[in-house]
Amino acid sequence: MLNMVLLRLTLLLLALALVSPPTAMAGQKIPERLVYSLSWTGIEVGTATQELVDEVGSWRIISSARSNPWLSRFFPVDDRTESILLKKGGFPGEPRSFKMLFKEGHRVRDREISFNHAAGIASYHDRRSGERVDVSIGADTMDIYSSFYHVRQQHLEPGKSFYINVLDSKKLHRIEVRVLKRERVSVPAGVFNTLKLEPMVKPEGVFEGKRGAYLWLTDDPRRIPVKAQTKVTVGSVTAVLIGGVY
Repeated sequence: MLNMVLLRLTLLLLALALVSPPTAMAGQKIPERLVYSLSWTGIEVGTATQELVDEVGSWRIISSARSNPWLSRFFPVDDRTESILLKKGGFPGEPRSFKMLFKEGHRVRDREISFNHAAGIASYHDRRSGERVDVSIGADTMDIYSSFYHVRQQHLEPGKSFYINVLDSKKLHRIEVRVLKRERVSVPAGVFNTLKLEPMVKPEGVFEGKRGAYLWLTDDPRRIPVKAQTKVTVGSVTAVLIGGVY
């Protein structure tokens, strides 16, 4: 059970936290690479990275997570996601595809979502089982990564909230994002003035009936995610920025 808790939390933190600053005009370095340490109640369980690459006509976001050697002995985790956004309209653009390949213990998940905004359809494909599902989408539907680029384009003011429409696998979700407060935090990469956000994700499985997913973004135009934390039945899992190029 603990292994599954750590795994699910790692994936949730990646989805919520490992997102780049909002625009190339805000002084960020391109290509950009963010490196995080993942821990459970103070015990390191793995590392995660995210890279933003500027390509002709598109942005490419590549994220990965791997378990530490001690955890890999009995439950290896090697996950990778890739999101491609067309430079179309305002930043962050229009999602074109989202791919995930998760290797977790003996389980492998290999899935892809292709977006066709002109037709108002997103096509989900499970490449392991062969399942294919078409989902109707609106013009503002994003994948989980591009949605948080969008978050960083918003005017973030403590005490206020806004909503984003996200397609996660085969389901559409309308997620409220609450801006809680300004807070000064210390992580291995440094000390930062931040804005603390609470994405109101619907918990499933080990998260069912629980609350407490938080995200800390630098309180400057770059909005760098320097910390994320998720409460669990026993303790919490935390992701902190430890380095990279940004």
